[in-house]
Amino acid sequence: MGQEKLCSLVWEGQPHQGKALLESNELIFRGDFRLKILFSEIQDISAADGNLLVRTPRGSAVFTLGELAEKWRHRISNPKTVVEKLGVKPAEQTVVLGKFEPNFLNDLKKTTGKTPQSKISSGTGFIFLLADSAKALASVKAIAAKMQGAAALWIVYAKGQKGITEGDVRNAGLKAKLVDVKVVSFSPTHTALKFVIPKARR
Repeated sequence: MGQEKLCSLVWEGQPHQGKALLESNELIFRGDFRLKILFSEIQDISAADGNLLVRTPRGSAVFTLGELAEKWRHRISNPKTVVEKLGVKPAEQTVVLGKFEPNFLNDLKKTTGKTPQSKISSGTGFIFLLADSAKALASVKAIAAKMQGAAALWIVYAKGQKGITEGDVRNAGLKAKLVDVKVVSFSPTHTALKFVIPKARR
């Protein structure tokens, strides 16, 4: 969930009124004018006197955010890694099921200090399942049966693919008697949906 703030915006010299939203990888303005700025397209960013100044190839924006200006500048300049967004902390025991990119596996090891495992055990805190198709979701029920306590199952699937949809992923989790609690943009091409055991059953 991002942060939001009622504010004024000056875009290319034109003033506007509305709401600014700071998401995980983009800055959005909604009001009498709409604007979306991806972090990846920002060429320069600074904060001064309560204003957040953002320069992009498309133009320059000044958001009047008050005390949030410097906080947002810091967050945009230092975005969380995927592993951080997924909630993984040092010393966590993780399990990886599927062919994830080496960079993700390396980040998991760097964050936890442990090599990700391929089998679920009693100490497993996070399970990552890469679902390339709806068929890959057949294993969710068996995975859920091995989960304990507050263990989390993140199902990672491709965005905008007919072969597997968010509905497919959510239904697989619900059928396994899990509840979905969070969604994260895993990469430009993939989304991750988090499932946990309902608190009443832990």
